[in-house]
Amino acid sequence: ACNAVDSNPLSVYVMHPFWNSVVKVMPRWLAPNLITFTGFMFLVFNFLMLSFYDYHFDASAEGYTHVPSWVWVAAGLFNFLAYTLDGVDGKQARRTNSSTPLGELFDHGLDSWACVFFVATVYSIFGRGPSGVGVATLYYILWVVLFSFILSHWEKYNTGILFLPWGYDISQVTISIVYIFTAMVGVETWYEPIWWNFHYRDLFTFMILGCSFTVTLPMSLYNVFKASRNNTLKHSSMYEAFLPFLSPVLLCLLSSVWVIFSPSGILQQQPRVFYLMVGTAFANVTCKLIVCQMSNTRCQPLSWLLVPMATVVLLAVTGLVANETLLIYVWTAIVILTHIHYGVSVVSTHTHTLRSVSGEYTHTHYSGSGEQGGK
Repeated sequence: ACNAVDSNPLSVYVMHPFWNSVVKVMPRWLAPNLITFTGFMFLVFNFLMLSFYDYHFDASAEGYTHVPSWVWVAAGLFNFLAYTLDGVDGKQARRTNSSTPLGELFDHGLDSWACVFFVATVYSIFGRGPSGVGVATLYYILWVVLFSFILSHWEKYNTGILFLPWGYDISQVTISIVYIFTAMVGVETWYEPIWWNFHYRDLFTFMILGCSFTVTLPMSLYNVFKASRNNTLKHSSMYEAFLPFLSPVLLCLLSSVWVIFSPSGILQQQPRVFYLMVGTAFANVTCKLIVCQMSNTRCQPLSWLLVPMATVVLLAVTGLVANETLLIYVWTAIVILTHIHYGVSVVSTHTHTLRSVSGEYTHTHYSGSGEQGGK
């Protein structure tokens, strides 16, 4: 039986019919995991492309050389392609009878990493200029997006059902349109306030925070509360139920301590690398939760990656390592390599473990239900 619920009208009435049409023209030999990986790489390419043209997020400000219009067109198309491929990979898996728990893990694991790529890329539309968003504000917005993502997997860890948030589909379609619109009208359009002193950047911030705190969070808590009331929770104690949040919260605290107490203002100096480090470390923590909720095992209280990170943050804020820029580059590289190594290890060592529960996951490759990168 299907263990994902997708009730978003945009997804149900618009995107699913579109994805059903797309998957019909795909050759049957095309592996679902290749579709998943290709979609993810479109987001990575967007991130790299904007890194080249707008490394420090100031290109959209007045007085700076703006990003060429064709880059925004490419970003819009690649973002929509990534979203589309994330929607059809599960359908292709079911169409070719190749749905596997490993496919679900691969899909959701890449989705957790994708959050940072599309958030950091969208940031370039407004940038950090006078009419833009401060790098510290974007840092906290990123954390709202990351926690919104992990909420759905926390729900599944506790209820056995993956409730797909509404915000993801709406945001992906909106973002793709905004990229194309920016190419047509130029970033200067976002300089002017909508009314009084309320800018487009404020609308952007309000939409993300509003969606998270008025839709995603309340619905997650409601679903878990409903399962508790019906005595269908998989974990009886509150400690066990909320255990998956320990590592993400500690990661948030550690990175925020670095941001707040950094002697050289590392977030102001290297915002893109810092976001990448945080997003990748978060993906690593989330993947461990996904493995636990898929294999019905207990979530480990502490991710070991946080131990060396605590040391790195200590070295940075105490000034024991004078060159913070070098430190963040080295640590980010270590985090990325660690995460890739973890992914490869999980695929190679857990294949048989995950297949052993495949009877319970007959339809588990759920990105076809609109499962997300960035809710």
